[in-house]
Amino acid sequence: MINRRDLIKHLSAFPLLGGFLGQSSLTTTAFVAKGAARNLAKELGIRTFINAAGTYTAMTGSLMQEEVMETIQGAAKEFMMLDEVQTKVGEKIAAITHAEAAVVTAGCFSALTLGLAGVLTGMDQKKVEALPLLEGTGMKSEVIIQKGHNIGYSHALTNTGCKIVVVETAEELQKAINEKTALMWFLHIQSDKGQINHQQWLDIAKKNGIPTMIDMAADVPPVENLWKFNDMGFDLVCVSGGKAMRGPQSAGILMGKKQLIDAARLSMPPRGSTIGRGMKVNKEEILGMYVAIDNFVKMDHKKEWKVWEDRVAHIGNAAKSVAGVTTEVTVPELGNHTPTLKISWDPAKISLAVKLLQENLRKGDPSIEIMPAENNSLTITTWMLKPGEEKIVASRLKEELSKATV
Repeated sequence: MINRRDLIKHLSAFPLLGGFLGQSSLTTTAFVAKGAARNLAKELGIRTFINAAGTYTAMTGSLMQEEVMETIQGAAKEFMMLDEVQTKVGEKIAAITHAEAAVVTAGCFSALTLGLAGVLTGMDQKKVEALPLLEGTGMKSEVIIQKGHNIGYSHALTNTGCKIVVVETAEELQKAINEKTALMWFLHIQSDKGQINHQQWLDIAKKNGIPTMIDMAADVPPVENLWKFNDMGFDLVCVSGGKAMRGPQSAGILMGKKQLIDAARLSMPPRGSTIGRGMKVNKEEILGMYVAIDNFVKMDHKKEWKVWEDRVAHIGNAAKSVAGVTTEVTVPELGNHTPTLKISWDPAKISLAVKLLQENLRKGDPSIEIMPAENNSLTITTWMLKPGEEKIVASRLKEELSKATV
């Protein structure tokens, strides 16, 4: 993983960053001893917790790495031109992900809207300002999606004014393509819910000259997914930045064909009169996202996986030491691809509703979040745990299960 020395070396390579990492900042910044930082969570009465659930937006995703925080704090001390930051960082991210171009967006949802906006408008400023009103503009107005992929995230696409056309079979897809078709959108986490696989989707799109976009918001790890879909030939690829990569929770990445990224940026800040004006990403987040993805691709993923497995084993062993408890470890193929522990119990031996267990763990000290599953079971992931927290989770789970033993 990148260290502080390497971090400075990476960032100082950017001309726009010379200020906040160069001598000028050192000579103008007063380094004074500071008192203890305010604990605003405590001050405001906000509950903090051990996250044994996963990278859920409602739980504020993941925790940023120290290098990301240092980057954010450093960038906050200097002014920069927003477009220049996006361009320089986009070049670096594109090289990492095998894309022609990339831009940091306000989350993956934002990347979907902006990417489609670029497809619709091209470099035509009048069309950019017309969105989401498509009638009479000459812009296309339909996005094709498989029925099993239409689970709500497609709202990001209708934000552009487009209509969703749902298909199930390859035959239906071919028939649905017409002069109004702007995009064919694929949701990777639901790829097992559709009858048309990635390659078939791409083949039909290319045959008909239709741009393609894939949403892979929560689909790293594995790290290879960051370039897999660019290599496959998707025109646009969208991913969340604040999950496994541990960048800013409000950041995402739109990558793909340069002409489409350039067009998408016309609907992004600092430009006004666009549907993306409110999707602002500040310089600190953009630079922090670059450091996060750079760290992520360079880390020892096998070592990290072993840490997750060891934590899962520790928690699982503690839970199944209680009579009537069984455990199972699985790794989801799609989304949140990490060792996942399922803990189940026999209600004849342990009288405890999973919702009550969830509440007891939530109200404990420290508070712990897990995910309830069907019947008498729950799931736990360990990739968001801080070192040593697996011991606390194991102890509390065993305690609550033991208390409920019949």
